[in-house]
Amino acid sequence: MGSAAKPKVVLGVSGGIAAYKACELLRRLTESGHDVRVVPTDSALHFVGEATWSALSGNPVSTEVWETVHEVPHVRIGQAADLVVVAPTTADMLAKAAHGLADDLLTNTLLTARCPVVFAPAMHTEMWEHPATQENVATLRRRGAVVIEPAVGRLTGVDTGKGRLPDPAEIFEVCRRVLARGADALATDLAGRHVVVSAGGTREPLDPVRYLGNRSSGKQGYALARAAAARGARVTLVEANTGIADPAGVDVVHVGTALQLREAVLKAVADADAVVMAAAVADFRPAVYAAGKIKKKDDGGAPTVELVRNPDILAELAADRALPGQVVVGFAAETDDVLANGREKLRRKGCDLLVVNEVGERKTFGSEENEAVVLASDGGETPVPYGPKEALAETVWDLVLPRLRPAT
Repeated sequence: MGSAAKPKVVLGVSGGIAAYKACELLRRLTESGHDVRVVPTDSALHFVGEATWSALSGNPVSTEVWETVHEVPHVRIGQAADLVVVAPTTADMLAKAAHGLADDLLTNTLLTARCPVVFAPAMHTEMWEHPATQENVATLRRRGAVVIEPAVGRLTGVDTGKGRLPDPAEIFEVCRRVLARGADALATDLAGRHVVVSAGGTREPLDPVRYLGNRSSGKQGYALARAAAARGARVTLVEANTGIADPAGVDVVHVGTALQLREAVLKAVADADAVVMAAAVADFRPAVYAAGKIKKKDDGGAPTVELVRNPDILAELAADRALPGQVVVGFAAETDDVLANGREKLRRKGCDLLVVNEVGERKTFGSEENEAVVLASDGGETPVPYGPKEALAETVWDLVLPRLRPAT
């Protein structure tokens, strides 16, 4: 970084209706201690004016290479940046960036930047899905840029579909992670890879108002998904009952039960390079679902609930891999004899890596921190000290990388 106290971020804004959402991204960047220079296009200023960007950033705003020429802004801004993020990125801006055009200050900045670059596209679905746009995205990703997948939702007018700008809070998380990786972020070492992550805890219905569940918050799975997206991967997140906002640039499948999670994961892994099963999947479900609420008995007794086994999804994935060389990672939540039970589970499940951690009412579940040991099928053991769950996520992907089959 250019400055440990004030990392320098260039926020490029191109001319889409979602430009107003970049104000929230700018606020998050400045309030978290970043020195932000906003570089809008002329079209962007039709949506949000220069005075707004200047007031929110505390820095001058310009769009032309001819302003303050003695400072050579078309070169200096990109050279001095620790990160360039363009939000929203229109189809036109993706095309210009992919082909190296430089007809304004923002496109010149993109050409001179040698730091990580993040693009957050926003456009109508047809524009996003057009082969020209997809080729431009592939080109940028191949060069090491992080292009976040747009969200699905309401667009302009009555249109709905894929192309919505991801939530600014989630774009900020991608930027923060890319900055934290520093020079390593330029590698985007998962670019061109498809990874599947499961998160949360399944709920097995007993009657219309009750279920069997667990304490998993899904935060570790979301950290894994965000980390993979920041490293350039195409990410499918299968989440169960987390209530957490969808991460930026991640395709999210929402499920409830273990059987639903199994179906979604098996479908998603068909072309996946790696799958990380971080979800807490119920081992059992009620044998019978009561159509009406189970009532208390007049004699004071309690009903008996018969349970049946749920499928062992992790063992199934490891035994019948959708692709040769597909990497399978499991999680083991243990309360005692943690490592011994973890080693036995690794042998029994047949996965490549197993993240073993001690859990309890006040340990791991719902926390922002985690501590674990990652066991490998070749006998390796990698301890991860107590710290943010995103640190464990980065370690998991670091261990997955050398196990991936060669890219085609």
